[in-house]
Amino acid sequence: MPSPVEELIDPRLGARGVRLLLKRDDLIDPEIPGNKWRKLKYNIQAARRSGHGRILTFGGAYSNHIRATAAAGALFGLRTVGVIRGEEHLPLNPTLSYAVEQGMTLAYLDRGTYRRKMESDVIGALHRRFGDFYLIPEGGSNGLAVRGCAEIPDEITQDFDFICCPCGTGGTLAGIAAGLHGDQEAIGFSVLKGAGWLNDEIRRLQEDAHAAPRGRWHVNLDYHFGGYAKTKPELLSFVEDFEKRHGLRLDRLYTGKMMYGIFDLAGKRTFPPGTTIVAVITGPI
Repeated sequence: MPSPVEELIDPRLGARGVRLLLKRDDLIDPEIPGNKWRKLKYNIQAARRSGHGRILTFGGAYSNHIRATAAAGALFGLRTVGVIRGEEHLPLNPTLSYAVEQGMTLAYLDRGTYRRKMESDVIGALHRRFGDFYLIPEGGSNGLAVRGCAEIPDEITQDFDFICCPCGTGGTLAGIAAGLHGDQEAIGFSVLKGAGWLNDEIRRLQEDAHAAPRGRWHVNLDYHFGGYAKTKPELLSFVEDFEKRHGLRLDRLYTGKMMYGIFDLAGKRTFPPGTTIVAVITGPI
């Protein structure tokens, strides 16, 4: 870090007078890329300072957060436990296989219990099973994660008006918004359907990190394409065309939805001519 900033030249944006910069957080580390590293770094420091030798966290069977936590634990000499939503399925998929290779212990919770994962009885049972641990929530979003992501705007030396990111649990958007200056505004493109709750969650995360909400931001709910891990033909066509035009492969779950939203809004003249937008590439391409 800091990750590089690259300008993307595209005639569709140029015709609308919009300049687009890519904040390439996907290039930070091959195994702990993008916002995962930013969310984890201060949590890892806190775990080590407090004498915890083990980190426990939660995620789905294909969670990039689970993968990144396992890699970070191996890198910094911390034991890791990944509590996975649902039943175990063998053979393990590539995400969980990698986590185990990095030394992570996997545990499974049925979906009903998983929904209550942060309740005291569930956490108590995990302590009885695994002993002492430093707890990181699902997706890695907490106050320390927000502080890590708040460093993103200050790494950008170019002037900009808007900064955009995909939005799942809200931690990255909460952090980016907290690091803004002046009239700059952050836009989070929700990858979840029915995610109006994200507004309250982002405020809660900012209060956890900074004692009060900070920065200008809003969540765009129009480009989830059916919800998490869902796609539609127009999204797949856009991602394929984007790679042909620019040599960059966008993932369909996060960055593809954000980029589609940026181009669609620009095409609708949502951004006035002369606008500069930063798109944060939060994960592997």
